[in-house]
Order: sequence, then structure tokens, then C-alpha cells
Amino acid sequence: MAPQARKPLHFVSSSIKDLRAMPEGVKDVFGAALLDAQYAEHPEGARPFGEGLPREVMKLIDDYDGNTYRAAYTVALPHAVYVLHVFSKKSKSGISTPGPDKERIRIRLQAANEHHAKHYQDE
Repeated sequence: MAPQARKPLHFVSSSIKDLRAMPEGVKDVFGAALLDAQYAEHPEGARPFGEGLPREVMKLIDDYDGNTYRAAYTVALPHAVYVLHVFSKKSKSGISTPGPDKERIRIRLQAANEHHAKHYQDE
């Protein structure tokens, strides 16, 4: 069986800047997981984001130095992987993701869909 081709990785809005601002250990974990996603493998620990977000949004979680970090991404588009949001979870109300972060993910998923339709329409 031929190896799976590596899909391009696109960062939506500030997600690349936000990832670069994470601690080195978090960048390593998320980077390795996103590389797996590019090769159509299921990254260890990845799961649907849930919390009312569309089912095609996946999340990665890493706990580092007493903080929890999350990355939201999608592999639902056939020709690329899109990183939607990378953030430090600082919920004021338990374990749920704050509303502004969820809304940012929804908006960026729409931007990813639009980018994919524009740039991969002929493939």
C-alpha cells in the first residue's frame, strides 16, 4: 500500500501566532499531532471538540506547567488540514470552553471552508 500523501496545513487568522506563543512542550505535542493529521492518521488524544461546535471540529489538549492548552482543527475538508484556534483555556465556569473561544472557532471554520472552496476547487 502506498504511503498517504501529506496534506497542506493552513493556519486560520492568528492561529499560527498563537501556536508560536505556546510553551515549547505544547508546541511539540500539537506539532506532532498536526503532522499525524496531515498524513490522515488520527493523532493520539484527538477527539471531536463537542460543546455545541460542528462535529468536524477536532481538539487537542495538553496540560503543561499547571495550565491547559487547546488546539481546534479540522480534517473534514478533503485537500488540507486547517488549524482554527490555539489557546490557553481559562474558563471562569468549570470545564467548558468560554463562549468567545467557541465563537472564534465557528467563524474560523467558515473561513477555512471558504479558503478550501477557493483554492482547491479544481482538485
